[in-house]
Amino acid sequence: MNTERPDDALLSAWLDGEVEGSDCARIQAWLQENPEDAARVRMWAADRDALRARFSPVLDEPVPERLTQTALRRSVRADRGPWLQAAAAVVLLAVGVVIGALWQRGGLAREPAVAAIQGWTQRAAVAHAVYAPEERHPVEVSVRDGDGVRQREQEQHLSRWLTRRLSVPVKLFDLRSEGFELVGGRLLPDANGPSAQLMYQDAMGQRVTVYLRKANQEAAAAFRYDRKGDLGMFYWVDGPCGYALVGPQPRERLLALAEAIAKQDPGPPIR
Repeated sequence: MNTERPDDALLSAWLDGEVEGSDCARIQAWLQENPEDAARVRMWAADRDALRARFSPVLDEPVPERLTQTALRRSVRADRGPWLQAAAAVVLLAVGVVIGALWQRGGLAREPAVAAIQGWTQRAAVAHAVYAPEERHPVEVSVRDGDGVRQREQEQHLSRWLTRRLSVPVKLFDLRSEGFELVGGRLLPDANGPSAQLMYQDAMGQRVTVYLRKANQEAAAAFRYDRKGDLGMFYWVDGPCGYALVGPQPRERLLALAEAIAKQDPGPPIR
């Protein structure tokens, strides 16, 4: 496909879930055909998730009482210039810490900063778009190497490993009745901890992925469908785990796969 290369600003916006329609489809096609750019996008996502994991808990901390009282006292003074300068200095210092950390790691020297991504389902879509086109390293743990005994050993290892890292049961779904074989899986970063991706492939080489993460306590067991560009997604929460089935297949095909998964792992009814 003769597709014009998206610039870094557009790739960054796509990673943030801000690109839709034909532009979204164009970027997905480009990443599928250009593994070097796909690797760069993976690096941006890893930098972003590492920073979020490091600094996002601070946003939920209450402001210390002594600072609140100081701000109230200073707000009633006629001369607010020094206070505003001090506040600006604090903001610049915080930004400087983040920029310095990125620069030290080489992040800013290589790529522009990437804003926080919108929601775990968007992370599931990005993970699919980045890893599904991979030919040599589509998964971290493959279950298709060796004979049948070796493959079963790898399946057991993958399930135990992901279960231990996510702290929720990770089941390797059997989708052979729908024409899809398990390729393997990998560990991924999520906003507040690890997540996982299982990859399946049919006889024509088309792939779907199942993104799994530990559900938030307040998450509802809703079952929804979304589509952006060439990718469709069914996502839901069942007990302690959140699931997102992602692929380029039509809605009806993804629905059949989602139903097959739901039958193996009891959850909300699918409509």
